[in-house]
Amino acid sequence: MLIANIFELSNMYYEVFQLHSKLLKSLSHPKRLEIIQLLRERELPVSDIQEMLDLPQGNLSQHLQILRAAGVVKTKRLGKQIYYSIAHKNFVKASDLFREVLIEKNKDIVSDVISKNMLELVPLTSDPVCKMRLSPKTASFAYKDYFFCGSGCFEKFKKERITKYG
Repeated sequence: MLIANIFELSNMYYEVFQLHSKLLKSLSHPKRLEIIQLLRERELPVSDIQEMLDLPQGNLSQHLQILRAAGVVKTKRLGKQIYYSIAHKNFVKASDLFREVLIEKNKDIVSDVISKNMLELVPLTSDPVCKMRLSPKTASFAYKDYFFCGSGCFEKFKKERITKYG
């Protein structure tokens, strides 16, 4: 009986590592990490996420499906729109912790604005394209004094503003 219990505990111990590995694999793409940033404080419809990331709908659907299967995001249907949100607030905290470690580890190549103590920063501005409220802590991209929620908004800004005004 004791040996059976030890064997069962050993299997459960190993299973937790398997689940942990599966979760980390679901987060192992820059666009999926960007999705977490976009959803950190609010739910968004798929159409907004698509515009903010400038991704083809099929590609975005694959990323969202992976995050949903891993339990990172959850959905809610309102009419024809499907809204996504973070399934548990600790996913955002974990993402922030990883980001802080990476910034600290790469101080020499990270901009001064982004390398400030992220816990002391409060929302400072809005994304100039979609108007999402941002700070260096929540921004996915920065250019001069501008902060962007995602690569789609940053690319749109580059095409419209940087090309015209430098």
